[in-house]
Amino acid sequence: MRKTLSYVIISMLLVMVFVPFAMAAAAPATATSASATDYTKAIVIGCSLLAVGIAMGLGTIGTGIGMGNGLSGATNAVGRNPEAQGKILLTMMVGLAMIESLAIYALVIALIILYANPMIKLVGM
Repeated sequence: MRKTLSYVIISMLLVMVFVPFAMAAAAPATATSASATDYTKAIVIGCSLLAVGIAMGLGTIGTGIGMGNGLSGATNAVGRNPEAQGKILLTMMVGLAMIESLAIYALVIALIILYANPMIKLVGM
């Protein structure tokens, strides 16, 4: 687990370090700023990708823990009172649907950050 986490962190840092160079190489050189490179676009894109990763990571971890707790409580309740299985199942399904909607909200926020980011429009991309 720690080895995988360290690989993920190292690769994220490498992406954040090398994205400005890739963006600078793709930008056309102008006559007025031949030696000056604007890293604003690369920084905005890198921060946007980092924000998407954090939003999806925290959003799915939270909903996963919530679903696990809900299912654990429902199975314990059915084990204690098997006659109430129908009511418990109905309540559990509604609760799980509400919890899953939080993960969908995190996905929507991540997609907005990726594809409709107002900061990217501000810096002129």
